[in-house]
Amino acid sequence: MEYKDYYKILGVRKDADEKTIKQAFRKLALQYHPDRNPDDPQAETKFKEISEAYEVLGDKEKRAKYDQLGQSYQQWQQTGGMGGFDWSPWMSTGPGSVRVEYAGNAADLFSEFFQTIFAADPMMGGSRVGGVSLEELLGMPPRGRRGGGRDMEAQLEITLDEAYHGSTRMISVGGKRLQIKIPRGAATGTRVRLAGHGADGGDLYLNLRVREDPRFHRDGDDLTIDVKIDLYTVVLGGEVQVPTVTGEVTLKINPGTQSGQLIRLRGRGMPRLRDPNTFGDLYVRVDVDIPADLTAKERALFKELANMRGHHFER
Repeated sequence: MEYKDYYKILGVRKDADEKTIKQAFRKLALQYHPDRNPDDPQAETKFKEISEAYEVLGDKEKRAKYDQLGQSYQQWQQTGGMGGFDWSPWMSTGPGSVRVEYAGNAADLFSEFFQTIFAADPMMGGSRVGGVSLEELLGMPPRGRRGGGRDMEAQLEITLDEAYHGSTRMISVGGKRLQIKIPRGAATGTRVRLAGHGADGGDLYLNLRVREDPRFHRDGDDLTIDVKIDLYTVVLGGEVQVPTVTGEVTLKINPGTQSGQLIRLRGRGMPRLRDPNTFGDLYVRVDVDIPADLTAKERALFKELANMRGHHFER
């Protein structure tokens, strides 16, 4: 099994703080997101590596375990690497766990390294992806049922794209493989019920948590995205391309648009959970891109414009 250097993948130092790691992830995720590179399979592969690295380094407990593993792996390399590396102290195996993975395309799975080290570790707390232990991840105490059965709860993290389009996941509970459906419009707090798969015939409830998306901020069924627009377009008007969950659309910019202004795109938000054929809105927050590398001639023209509007600058 290949060791993955998550710090190298995100381009950060090993002592980077949480904010630095998050910023690095956001920058790379925006660069390599499949929606921005629809014809580049290498970008999709890179995006998955970035996401996997952030799944670990963005989680305090996973990062601590990963750092411990990395130190041992480095020591093994320094001693010549004779006899292979013993992965067993870090392997995530054991009874009573729920293994969660993407269904369908194998390219959607996290790497073997991630699955082995983190996917079914009952000591890792909440599930970002991969697997969760039911016994460790009860959202609340089990509730009694008639006949002695107990309802149980576990967390399952999904992406914003999965919440938008809906998706299918495969999980295994007590050795049984189950297919579950993520409904369109799912939000953090949405529950998926698996009847009869709790303890002793009770039900299993999966509490969904929508992972933070590097592009959009979600508020109910509405989405907000910050879009940089050059100074000339906001002053004179024009058109810009704006990302949505389903691809880019053309947005008309009126002359005199202000920085921070919100422009609403009706029906470009999330599908409504109870009525998935209707949608919330997408709000585009204008972020004016001010030129910083003006030539002498350009500066003179800006001064002339300022003087024309009553702001007196020396020529």
